[in-house]
Amino acid sequence: RRGIDLPPVRGREGPLRSGGGGTMRELQLLVASAGIFFSFSFFAVLQEDVYKKEYDGQQFTMTLFAILIERTLNAVIALVALMALGGSKLKLPVLDMCNSGVTQSLAMAASNEALRYVSYPTQVLGKSSKMVPVMAGGVLVGGKKYTSMEYLQVFVITLGVCVFNFGKPRKGKGTDSNYGLLFIAISLTLDAVTGGLQDRAKVSCAKANPSVPKAKPSTYESMFYTNLAGAGVGLFLSVVTGQFHEGIAFCIRSPAVLEAIVAYSLCSAVGNTFVYYTITHFNPLVLTTVTTTRKIFSTVYSVLRSPQNSLNGMQWSGCLLVFVGLFFDIARKYAGSQPKANAAKKAS
Repeated sequence: RRGIDLPPVRGREGPLRSGGGGTMRELQLLVASAGIFFSFSFFAVLQEDVYKKEYDGQQFTMTLFAILIERTLNAVIALVALMALGGSKLKLPVLDMCNSGVTQSLAMAASNEALRYVSYPTQVLGKSSKMVPVMAGGVLVGGKKYTSMEYLQVFVITLGVCVFNFGKPRKGKGTDSNYGLLFIAISLTLDAVTGGLQDRAKVSCAKANPSVPKAKPSTYESMFYTNLAGAGVGLFLSVVTGQFHEGIAFCIRSPAVLEAIVAYSLCSAVGNTFVYYTITHFNPLVLTTVTTTRKIFSTVYSVLRSPQNSLNGMQWSGCLLVFVGLFFDIARKYAGSQPKANAAKKAS
């Protein structure tokens, strides 16, 4: 008797349902986006409190020490997950993965340092333009190619960021300093290198495992090596700058700051699980689009939560342009997925 033909089940990159299409892949991105959104929204609130609040009459300024704690917790959680769930058993481009962890941690250090000198909305909107350096890094370092529509979307978002920054009031105490803006620029440059290295790691993994279709490091492998290297950077820089000993002394005097750092580090670890899932199954530009969207909502929440972070009409216009660019990207991806879905249905 003739057997029943079952529809093929495709692996990590493809859909997992009959007839192909992109529905499961879109669902995966939706779940990852929601995980990033909620985890890092809590992370942003807790991180802002660490650097803006006073603890026993003093502000916490040891950004490198905080990065050491965060990256170490992320690496430990990733290692535990690898021991429990197992890895990909592939030949991994460990050097490329660690290099991306180094540049990522340096970008985070610059971003955290900027938060001491600029308001949270300024830091977030400034970092929202990271799509430009990430795209540039993808082209120059990772060998990626982008469509004209993707370039247009990035232009609109960057324009929104520029409008936001030009709309800032220039007055008295509490305004953003040029020192803080310089650190944002340094962070964006490092983001460009990080995005390219993340793309290169995926290409290197595929070349190192030619017999495995679409070979990629697993989510927790990427998370472990990246954060292990980041923890090394945090340890080295915090020791060299004296922040390691100062941070320990501050936490002994004010244990509440250590609790706050550990809390936002745990939020970071949960969020990074979804971040590395997105990098593994999609690409750094998709991840940047997701995180940028989250940051815009965090900006609005920060304004509502803290009156001193209020925005004027021109700055709200800049936010609107960023929203338009992001929703334009969503519409573009949805429109592009329809021909593929229709073709898959006809093929089935």
